[in-house]
Amino acid sequence: MISVPEALDNLFALTSVMPVEHVALRHANGRVLSREVTAQRTQPPFAASSMDGYALRRAEVELDAMFKVVGEAAAGHRYEGSLRAGQAVRIFTGAPVPDGADFVVIQEDVTRRGDLITLGYKIGSKDNIRPAGGDFVEGTPLSAPRRLRPADIALLAAMNIASVPVYVKPVVAIIATGDELVQPGESPGPDQIIASNTYGLAATLEELGATARLMPIARDNAASLKRSFELAQGADLIITIGGASVGDHDLVAPVAAELGMQQSFYKVAMRPGKPLMAGRLENTAMVGLPGNPVSAMVCGCIFVAPMIRAMLGLGQQPAPERLMPLAADIPANGPREHYMRANLVNGMVTAASRQDSSLLSVLATASALMVRPPNDPAQPTGAMVRIIDL
Repeated sequence: MISVPEALDNLFALTSVMPVEHVALRHANGRVLSREVTAQRTQPPFAASSMDGYALRRAEVELDAMFKVVGEAAAGHRYEGSLRAGQAVRIFTGAPVPDGADFVVIQEDVTRRGDLITLGYKIGSKDNIRPAGGDFVEGTPLSAPRRLRPADIALLAAMNIASVPVYVKPVVAIIATGDELVQPGESPGPDQIIASNTYGLAATLEELGATARLMPIARDNAASLKRSFELAQGADLIITIGGASVGDHDLVAPVAAELGMQQSFYKVAMRPGKPLMAGRLENTAMVGLPGNPVSAMVCGCIFVAPMIRAMLGLGQQPAPERLMPLAADIPANGPREHYMRANLVNGMVTAASRQDSSLLSVLATASALMVRPPNDPAQPTGAMVRIIDL
């Protein structure tokens, strides 16, 4: 068996960064920006009023000063003239500030009669003008790689970038194996269960930015499994679930070897998830996950998710961890690294009372995985432990 860090290193060695494509800005949310882009214009492109009011000269602002209103400026429609002494322009939020003006008095601080305004006595020193380039200037960069969020999309739009360079979504073929499995919605026989792992794993991968392809369930015979591998051709990553152990019905390793897989490793010193396998099938990385539902999902979090992030150009990093204090004592850990389902309450972490790798209901209610190092001694309440947020 190898350690979790060693397994990750081997998995990263099997991956490569995806090529780049350009997508319309409307479809770029959640995608990973592949290279730095720069603003195509300055924002705002002119000095603009931040309030509704009157544009005039700061030097003429004083109590009871009177001005003649000579025009109007609105968003999208500037005042074309140049302001002279004793003149003001009615201005609205977002409108360009007229030439010659350097101050906007808000409308609440002005009394107007016809074309004359009189300033009140509460006028402050704030000019109520957004300077040209106050947000960004032409050429301002947006760094990469980065997963684009709605705020980034808005910024790219303001930068006048309509086509965005992003990494191609990796296609992941997921093959569930086992005579005992049927699809959700079907009627299982007395000895069968519903295939849950594929759906949970597909949701995980799609949330990360991959495209998941669910293959037909591979039955416990070589011909069926070979057919599933054939259908998975063209994927950037192949994931099998179940059949990776050493029982008489565990056929993934021998069938994959027959098809030419070069095995990278088999078995990891962790729980849940010990019977993990990985290698390369022709030019495609392949990962064989355990069949127990929680084992498959935990391995997806610890191993497959970092692979997807690496393929999307986000670097070769393990699942992000942080430290939190224990809410209750925990006993010593065994020889394998243990990823315990846990809950976060009031800034502290509590391990779930049941840790069996078949209990999806426990995983569904967990908010984190508590990471116990191999042979970790018993830990008291308040001790700091590593967690991975779910």
